[in-house]
Amino acid sequence: MYEFRSGLKESINSFLNYREALGYSRKSQTALLKGFDAFCARHYPDEAHLSKDMAIEWLEEQTSGLYNKSTMLRNLGKYLTAIGLESFEMPRGMYYEKKSFSAYIFNDDELRTLFLAIDSMPTVKSEPFLTAIFPVMIRLVYTCGLRPNEGRELLANNVCLKSGEILITNTKLKKDRIVVMSDDMLQLCIEYNNLRNVFAGGNDYFFPSWNGGSFTSKQINTHFQSCWKRANAESDTSSIPRVRVYDLRHRFASAALNRWLDQAEPLGVKLSYLRAYMGHSTLSETAHYIHLLPENLVKSAGIDWQVFDEVVPNPLAAGVEL
Repeated sequence: MYEFRSGLKESINSFLNYREALGYSRKSQTALLKGFDAFCARHYPDEAHLSKDMAIEWLEEQTSGLYNKSTMLRNLGKYLTAIGLESFEMPRGMYYEKKSFSAYIFNDDELRTLFLAIDSMPTVKSEPFLTAIFPVMIRLVYTCGLRPNEGRELLANNVCLKSGEILITNTKLKKDRIVVMSDDMLQLCIEYNNLRNVFAGGNDYFFPSWNGGSFTSKQINTHFQSCWKRANAESDTSSIPRVRVYDLRHRFASAALNRWLDQAEPLGVKLSYLRAYMGHSTLSETAHYIHLLPENLVKSAGIDWQVFDEVVPNPLAAGVEL
């Protein structure tokens, strides 16, 4: 466990314990706080209270991740104030606002050309087995509706190649769940695992990086963006839609809802199944995807959408990451 060194170390550890008790990842918050703690140890070594000067001076040194860092400091300040300690509470919006991402739903043709580009991706010297790993990883993320980190950090022992069941443990709110692969995805994973046993049989990760650990988010995003550009090689770069690996999860959910609408299934009942499968904490998170459906399908579903919107408001504008 990382040891903080500044005068705020006790407050920081208390904050992390609190966040972890709520179900949030200690690892991600620690990564953000390490830099701030090091800054405070250098410039405010004896300061045991979070001050405005400390927060603003550190943020002004940063060149990336400013939204997450300012949000972390705001949460830290609110927590310290709540437990009765003197602390600066950074007002929401005082510093940097997060750039909003709109969910992009791939159509069938886009998905087909994207996977053709993924299947034909060039060899990468730093990751010699990437061409065997990446196509399977991305397909698993898509066909099982996983969050990208749930795919890249998947443990080999949590994949049952007999039943097709996958135990997802590294979840957003630390709530384990089981997803089941389709038959064709299972067969692909079996074939991939035969190769994996040759180049990384003893590795803990189902999709191991050449360094022995899991792939980083930056690595996966870089390769995904490269494949997306090659899939749209004939288009002007400025006209190519902005996409993320996360958008495959959006496509998975919207495709499931479209299928149920076409089959006149009771959407209210089906949403509960989709919620459990995707690992959402509330039904409203799952219902968010209804707002992404094509307008003609929504209108033909036989549902009073005005009433539905009153019960389950659209969280899209709030930037909810599902």
